[in-house]
Amino acid sequence: MNTYIKINPADNVVVAIDPLKAGDTITVDGEDITLRSDVPAGHKVALKEFAEGDNIIKYGCPIGHARMAIAKGDWVNEKNIKTNLEGLLDYTYNPVDTTLDIPHRELTFDGYRRKNGDVGVRNEIWIIPTVGCVNGVVNQLAESLRAETGSKGVDAIVAFPHNYGCSQLGNDHENTRKVLRDMCLHPNAGAVLVVGLGCENNQPDAFREMLGDYDTERIRFMVTQRVHDEHEEGMKILRELYAIASQDKRESVPLSELRVGLKCGGSDGFSGITANPMLGVFSDFLIAQGGTSVLTEVPEMFGAETQLMNRCDTVELFDKTVHLINDFKAYFMANKQPIYENPSPGNKAGGISTLEEKSLGCTQKCGKSGVKDVLMYGDRLKTRGLNLLSAPGNDLVAATALASAGCHMVLFTTGRGTPFGTYVPTVKVSTNTNLFNNKPGWIDFNAGTLVEGESMESLSNRFIDYIIEVASGRFTNNERKGYHEIAIFKTGVTL
Repeated sequence: MNTYIKINPADNVVVAIDPLKAGDTITVDGEDITLRSDVPAGHKVALKEFAEGDNIIKYGCPIGHARMAIAKGDWVNEKNIKTNLEGLLDYTYNPVDTTLDIPHRELTFDGYRRKNGDVGVRNEIWIIPTVGCVNGVVNQLAESLRAETGSKGVDAIVAFPHNYGCSQLGNDHENTRKVLRDMCLHPNAGAVLVVGLGCENNQPDAFREMLGDYDTERIRFMVTQRVHDEHEEGMKILRELYAIASQDKRESVPLSELRVGLKCGGSDGFSGITANPMLGVFSDFLIAQGGTSVLTEVPEMFGAETQLMNRCDTVELFDKTVHLINDFKAYFMANKQPIYENPSPGNKAGGISTLEEKSLGCTQKCGKSGVKDVLMYGDRLKTRGLNLLSAPGNDLVAATALASAGCHMVLFTTGRGTPFGTYVPTVKVSTNTNLFNNKPGWIDFNAGTLVEGESMESLSNRFIDYIIEVASGRFTNNERKGYHEIAIFKTGVTL
């Protein structure tokens, strides 16, 4: 097996698959290169002599420039490479052909068909507070119902505490209301109890109106200031909801109904080589079957955004994507923060040196399909195919946003590992086999075999089968451990 990989013929660096030692010799394109220092796995080795200012090429694109002279065989990292990115940019629409020759397969999964025709991949009972003041109440209600029923007949009984719903203004207030609305209407919930306080900004009666035409049998409300004993009243309602939801049965559903969110976190030098490209292949496959995938983490599109813009189906979508990018940059600038303060310390330790490098790896998760719609934060999906969603890169906030858009599950690639899960199944895909072996309680699927001899076709076919199993009821690690969290995007003041 090779000890390095050259991703694109135009690259002037290679990536170490295994740790390399100073004095080792690697042969790249017929040329022997002696390493001048130790290079960790996932990190880059210079294939040429770089003068200060020369571009470093990876994925066939510049990922920054040399801060100083770099010798052939040197370790290339954040100390000797600097981003090329700066400020707001003007963009030109140069559409590319996004036609893909992927055959349609008559695949299905076993899901829950809801009254409105929507489909869920889980049948859970959710207890959602309108405001953080009742977090203790919803937690105790969930504990009591789990103890009383053993969760038999449903996939889970979960409370979702959060800090918001009051003392918020403007967009923050609306963001909270939108995310909580999206949760109430999500088809993975077989039943929902919304618990309010009564005096909060997010008034329960106004929030109820925000739901629109909803299933009043399965979504119920309780305002704790209006009842004598909130635990007794809450349990009475929950028992009724449990009696309804526990009778639901799975049925065969076309794969075209599946909606997945695409997310990465704790990325490393293998993210853009193994797990993210595999997700890209899966995303294209799912879309070819009539399904839907959603890419978010807008700050981690910076440096690769033109590739997404040129895949937009229309000029109108191109303009929306330009606003998606520049509005997020303006948000950084309005808060007097550097736009390109990325990658994270964990990313750098894993081999990612600049935001361009991170973004070019990150955006591979959405394959090569055309962009069909662009969503603002809190918006719900309305168009099948590839969607772009406005949300930050923060793992919990972005994953919550993907679920709130209507994704049935979040596909989360990682080179460092993380245990968290949002309120839909959160599939952890490792970029390297060491992580998969070291964290079996976190990682659900290993894409690291791609640099160990397995073909992309074999790997992606195994992943398709695995995702169908998850959609049909197989629990992910975060579900088995009961890790279910939400995090709502906050940008403004707290009263």
